[in-house]
Amino acid sequence: MPDTLYRPVKIGGLELPGNLFLAPVAGYTDRIFRSICTEYGADFSFTELVSAEALMRGSRPSLDLVRRGENEKRYAIQLFGHDPVTMYRAAVAISAFRPEAVDINCGCPVPKVVKTGAGSALMKEPVLLGRIVEAVVRASGEMLQSAPVTVKMRSGWDSQRINYLECARIAAEAGAAMVTLHPRTKGQGYGGKSDWSHIAELASRLSIPVAGSGDLYTPEDAGRMLRETGCAAVMFARGAEGNPFIFPATRSFLTTGSWEPPAFEERIEVALRHLTLLAAGIGERAACMEMRKQFCSYTKGFPGKTGEPGSAALRKRLTSAETIADYRRILRE
Repeated sequence: MPDTLYRPVKIGGLELPGNLFLAPVAGYTDRIFRSICTEYGADFSFTELVSAEALMRGSRPSLDLVRRGENEKRYAIQLFGHDPVTMYRAAVAISAFRPEAVDINCGCPVPKVVKTGAGSALMKEPVLLGRIVEAVVRASGEMLQSAPVTVKMRSGWDSQRINYLECARIAAEAGAAMVTLHPRTKGQGYGGKSDWSHIAELASRLSIPVAGSGDLYTPEDAGRMLRETGCAAVMFARGAEGNPFIFPATRSFLTTGSWEPPAFEERIEVALRHLTLLAAGIGERAACMEMRKQFCSYTKGFPGKTGEPGSAALRKRLTSAETIADYRRILRE
């Protein structure tokens, strides 16, 4: 495995030491999880998508979403919205948090986002997308010391409207410093298979870096995407859920050709630390409810001992946990 697959990335004026990124994932990439992934070697991380309109209303939950993790030296705040003026104002509003980049969501397929004209709905309006990029770039130049503006998009609205090349070109011409492509359409949602040939096509055409996302679950997947598409970076989304260990494993694979999975005990130790840190921020009960899905990810694939139930049975019990003590007791038993 050539060691050049793991390499630095330059996004506008931002220089990153490596090309392993944590994607923005709603409900998962809060600042606690981003901090853990940073500790384990993520070179760059993105907040979960944040509504520009909610930021303008001073929404406390939205403001909490954009806060930097304690050990995050480099992170991006991802905004979604449909109105260039609102996106400009939201980009100005987040200047107090000093993110190293601002990302524009042009790929979320969730109905409550799409029905507002944001997310992947912007793939149907490339000209509007360009105006939004221009507005956020202007805000960055005025308030964020010209932090690079990036765009995360899909291949298109549906199989009849594959227009990622047009949208990416317009975004780049409007000032975007990087484009991340998740090569599924809005119509596919998260089903089917992502078409990595779209990433390769885009990387061959744009003069700015292209990051690839979609169906990245193992270090081997990351190596194959980098090798086959020529993209500058890989962005782990679902493959990183409950799995911050994907970052050191992938770095090891890209530089040495081999990697070792974490012991189950380490996975549980990190999950409990995640829970404890989250509880310190939002309260024990809320954290225990929030961590149910996280623990399902952390324990995925645990086979159990001979004659004993494995991860499915363990996850079923964990979804009833209401206190930290409950989690510890269930795991101990």
